[in-house]
Amino acid sequence: MSKNVILGTAGHIDHGKSSLVKALTGIDPDRLKEEKERGITIDLGFANLIYPEGLVVGIVDVPGHEKLIKNMLAGAGGIDILLMVIAADEGIMPQSREHLAICNMLRIKTGIIALTKIDLVEPDWIALVKDELMDFVRGSFLEGAEIMPVSAKTGEGIEQLKEMIRLKALKIAPKLTNSIFRLPIDRVFTLKGFGTVVTGTAFSGEAMIDMPVEILPSGITSKIRGLQSHGRAANRASAGQRIGINLQGIEKTQLKRGDSVVSPNRFKATKTIDASLEMLKDAPALKNRSLVHFYTGTAETTARVILYDRQEIKASESCYCQYRLEDEVVTLSGDRYIIRRFSPLETIGGGSVLDPLPDRRKKREGIEDLVTIHRGSLRDKIEVKIKKSALEGIPLSYLEGWLYGDLRDIKESLDLLLKESRVYLFNELYFHASLITLAREEMRGLLNQFHSDNPFKPGISKEELKAKAALTLKRHISESAFELLLHDKTFTTEKDLVRITSFRAVLSGLSGDVRDKILHALNSEGFQPPLRQDLQNKIGIQEREFNDILKLMVKEGLLVKINDSIYITKMRLDELISILKDHFSKKTGLTVAELRDILNTSRKYALPYMEYLDSQKITLRVGDVRKFMLK
Repeated sequence: MSKNVILGTAGHIDHGKSSLVKALTGIDPDRLKEEKERGITIDLGFANLIYPEGLVVGIVDVPGHEKLIKNMLAGAGGIDILLMVIAADEGIMPQSREHLAICNMLRIKTGIIALTKIDLVEPDWIALVKDELMDFVRGSFLEGAEIMPVSAKTGEGIEQLKEMIRLKALKIAPKLTNSIFRLPIDRVFTLKGFGTVVTGTAFSGEAMIDMPVEILPSGITSKIRGLQSHGRAANRASAGQRIGINLQGIEKTQLKRGDSVVSPNRFKATKTIDASLEMLKDAPALKNRSLVHFYTGTAETTARVILYDRQEIKASESCYCQYRLEDEVVTLSGDRYIIRRFSPLETIGGGSVLDPLPDRRKKREGIEDLVTIHRGSLRDKIEVKIKKSALEGIPLSYLEGWLYGDLRDIKESLDLLLKESRVYLFNELYFHASLITLAREEMRGLLNQFHSDNPFKPGISKEELKAKAALTLKRHISESAFELLLHDKTFTTEKDLVRITSFRAVLSGLSGDVRDKILHALNSEGFQPPLRQDLQNKIGIQEREFNDILKLMVKEGLLVKINDSIYITKMRLDELISILKDHFSKKTGLTVAELRDILNTSRKYALPYMEYLDSQKITLRVGDVRKFMLK
């Protein structure tokens, strides 16, 4: 079975990194004409070592000059093994220290120290330099690493170094292939007959021919026309490999180093990042709101750093902070980053991206959520992010594009949170149970108050309740969240009205005197009852309360609403239908005039009665005559 591992070089300029790569692989990583003319590496170079058992070690050769640190950083993000190159004739130099500090901050886990140019020094000198190197790497991830004396010129030690690389590579844990595809671009060029090609180290997931992709932060969509890995055409490539992608329908000018090729509709570019920050032991103090150079993946931009809980951070200290970036980048919770002073340029620290899409943090708000994301388990991180989504909710796709992790592990964590009733899943959105419980309590209070203020109303409209709840909770409530809040036995929804399930708007809350007055007033004048406004004046009740009482009496079957102005009692309606039955037993049709005469009323009443009967399908209009529809 094949395995892919990335090895990156590091070290001071002219310590023999490129010559060593060529001696190991037979490939010259210096591809630029200027590099060959000047004899130094200016930009990233690439090569690979292929071992018989299917192990492929992709090599990223970085420049060593201090002015080219940004190019070095563009290649350092996907490194599994560091090959720290120190020339025996010069020993440890400034970029040796800076490169080690950067790789230490990027949390590269293992490495080898190559002591190059041993053909230029005496054996005793090599022993002295080895002692110096052991002191140099003490306290770093290279402490205890193998020191391999080599000469690219004579070939001494090259085979031993190859074998050591093989042994280290076999122990490297595989990258996240069961994840969403993400490849930060480190190189863009055009190939005649093919078009635009980008290269990079795949951080996660898999790429396949004809797979749709998105380029972020621009949002350009494309399709993979061709794939190449380690100099060979491929139909599929995965995390941990150096990949070349031939993109369909995109011009070279539309892309740049720092962009990312990703699976569509999963990742979001950001200009605000919450992070942990660790300062190097020899870094100058960094003041709150300082400008810094910010590097993550292959992207570089400037940022203003907002320190949480302090105004300044000094050498060797750590804290939590927020970066407000000048340019959008694509990064996930769990990614590493580096910062350098704005001027003069020097590496001062770095850390871990905690929340690449944070909410605006209010003054005096705690940072407990960042502590959990930084120190907690995968389950804890996911729960915190769901809770921070409040009453908006989060889909699974958002979490998968927010957090660097295995898709199975993310789903298992969510299933566990559901099983423990820590979160709810509703309309494919996750909500934190504690916030739903709190919001439901607030809604109960609002509904109880509404019923107390409006005892004759059957309920409050959904829109009014949602607006009141959002105002009380001081949060926007999404439609899905509102549906979830109502999805509880405490609440009953009837059409557009919501009420507490145990509440009934009943006439027992109304004095019998008022009810009897309304019934008497409507019954006493036959089929010519007082109009609604006249009835209200006669009873002597405020309009809002009177309207609620009429609605309630209609709902309970005591009254019948003929139209907005005319109400009759249920007894009168039964009498009306009895009169109709008698009429239609003798005749086949009925006119408005005939109804007026039968009821001994005026056309002002007879016509609304007839229209009501039509609407209830008691009668059917045929021209100017009504037919009886009841059997």
